[in-house]
Amino acid sequence: MAESADRNIAKGRGATRADVSQRFGLAVREMDGDWRDARCAIDGEAPALRTQVTEEHAKSILTFNRSPDVPFDRSVNAYRGCEHGCVYCFARPSHAFHDLSPGLDFETKLFAKPQAAELLRATLAKPTYAVRPIAIGTNTDPYQPIERRYRISRAVLELMVETRHPICVTTKSDRVLDDLDLLVDLAQDGLTAVAISVTTLDPALARIMEPRAAHPSRRLKAVETLVAKGVPTYVNIAPIIPAITDHEIEAITQAAASAGAKGVSAIPLRLPHELAPLFRDWLDVHYPDRAARVMRIVGELRGGKDNDPAFFARMRGKGPWAELLRTRMDIARRRHGFVKGKFDLRCDLFRRPETDGQLRLI
Repeated sequence: MAESADRNIAKGRGATRADVSQRFGLAVREMDGDWRDARCAIDGEAPALRTQVTEEHAKSILTFNRSPDVPFDRSVNAYRGCEHGCVYCFARPSHAFHDLSPGLDFETKLFAKPQAAELLRATLAKPTYAVRPIAIGTNTDPYQPIERRYRISRAVLELMVETRHPICVTTKSDRVLDDLDLLVDLAQDGLTAVAISVTTLDPALARIMEPRAAHPSRRLKAVETLVAKGVPTYVNIAPIIPAITDHEIEAITQAAASAGAKGVSAIPLRLPHELAPLFRDWLDVHYPDRAARVMRIVGELRGGKDNDPAFFARMRGKGPWAELLRTRMDIARRRHGFVKGKFDLRCDLFRRPETDGQLRLI
């Protein structure tokens, strides 16, 4: 059984509630207000939530997909859950598969896969493995705070350097610069590109919307540093939240151009499964004056629903609002000389790794 959270315990976190998922029939216990008051009188206020990390010993690490609307067919996710606490994160509902809350549990009860690089090495060494770019950061951030402790993303990049395997990185953290040496090595052979998410330039909004992610200015500085070192770097305005961040499209695009980014992309807000009620609750807490308006526009973008999971539509939205956002993005790109298009990474330099101490036969 899980207990609904008092909003006071969410200080410094993105979600404003800790309810477990109802998708799988998990039990929920609501705390009576009188009992909450009595408990506080006896025990005092509940302590601040601390991040807990469980090491997960997976049997495989490379995940394949056949989604026609994403530019990669395989990915590595070193962590489940994300301490950044972005309230809009479309990955939150995945925590429900562990009988955990997509709310506060998602950002406080994390899973790390310390054997990720070893598992990936075994996969790349198979004679049947066909090389294509690997994506990291497609579900949860590979450079969230616990990466400083576990260094799993670095171990994966080290394997990419060894095998000359192409990899693309998505993050909203300037911790990516901790691996600048490896990214530069890969970039010299056209084997990597980095996308950094910048959702807002407003530090106050970032603090409540993505409370443990890097300051927006630090992300843009990371773009500048990566570009200066020859690493192709892009900016993602993802997600665009109607009536909350959509007015920043042009400003973020200009900031990306000033930092030297090679391109800018954008995705409208997505609210799958449990994320919709979590986001509604966040709006009620932080933006009660415009909560109804935000969700009305989301409905217009998503065919009258909170979410539309259909391929292509999920990334673009539909209707007049979606068309307006695309038009503004196109104008902003042209103004700063950005050209739409996908980046291509080389696949012809790959060499299978050594395993179990055996040398490769050449």
